[in-house]
Amino acid sequence: MDGILNINKPRGKTSFSIVAAVRRLSGEKRVGHAGTLDPEATGVLPVCLGKATRIIEFLMDTTKAYRAEVELGVDTDTYDATGTVVQRGDVSGINREQVETALGSFRGRILQTPPMYSAVKQQGRPLYEIARAGKTVERKKRSVDVHSLELKTWQTPVATLEVVCGKGTYIRSLAHDLGQALGCGAMLRDLVRLRCGLFEIENSVTLPELEEAFHQGRWQEYLYSIDNVLSHWEAVTVSNETAWAIRNGQSVEIGSDAKFSKESLSALSADSHCRAYTSDGCLLALLRFEPELGRWQPDKVFQ
Repeated sequence: MDGILNINKPRGKTSFSIVAAVRRLSGEKRVGHAGTLDPEATGVLPVCLGKATRIIEFLMDTTKAYRAEVELGVDTDTYDATGTVVQRGDVSGINREQVETALGSFRGRILQTPPMYSAVKQQGRPLYEIARAGKTVERKKRSVDVHSLELKTWQTPVATLEVVCGKGTYIRSLAHDLGQALGCGAMLRDLVRLRCGLFEIENSVTLPELEEAFHQGRWQEYLYSIDNVLSHWEAVTVSNETAWAIRNGQSVEIGSDAKFSKESLSALSADSHCRAYTSDGCLLALLRFEPELGRWQPDKVFQ
C-alpha cells in the first residue's frame, strides 16, 4: 500500500473526493494528494498511499505544467467560468501580437495576488469562506516562478496557453492578470494539468480504470514506489553502523559511503536531499544536508 498513483482527475470532482475514493477502494487510511486541482480542472493528480504520504511535501515542491484556455473580455469573481460575471470588456481590437507582448511580463519570478475564492488563509480563515460571505479583503502578493509561458493558439477571444510553473502559482490569477494587462478583463475557461513533477498525463490512470483494476486485484500495476518518484535525488548505500544512527535520528557523515567529493559537498545546500538505502537495497530514509555541520540529518525514516 506504500506508493503513488498518477490519477487523471475528471471534471466536476474535487481533489478531496478522489482521495476519498482511493481510500475506499484500497482500505488504506493514510491517503493524500499532492497539489489541489479545482473541481472544474482536469489532469494529473498524484495520490499518495501509506508511507508515501510522508513525501507529499516534496511532490508539491516540483514544477507543474498546464494547458489553460483563457477567455478575454469577461471578468468573474472567481477568475474562472464557475463564477459570477462582474465586468465585460471589448476585445475587438486585440490581436495575437498584443497577447504575446502582454505575456512577456508574466514570465520568470513574478508577484501574484491569490484569488478571493482560494484556500489561502487570512487570520485563520480560508479566503473562499470570506468571499462566500460577500466580503473582499486585501491579499498579500506572493512571489511565484513561471518557468515558461507560451501562447499555443489564439482564436478571438480565447487564448490557449501552456504554462510551466513552480509551487503556489494560481493559473486563475494569471488569466485574470493577463486580462488586466490587456485592458479588457479575462477569465480561465478551462484548465488541464499536464504534468506534476515526474508524473505526466500520458501515463495517468482514469478513475474508472483504477476502480476496475481494484476490483480485478491488479491495481498495484499503477502504483509508483516512493524512491521511483524521487529518482532525481542522489542514492546512497550506507553501512549497518550508519543505518543504525539514521534510525535513531542522528546526523551522519556519508561521504565515504556515498562517494561524495569535497567539491560536490561544497555545492550542496540546506535544500539538498538524498535517498539512503541499507546494504540489502531497501529504502531506509530521506536525508537532508546540513551545510554548517557538513553532515546529513534524517528527514524521513521509513524503516
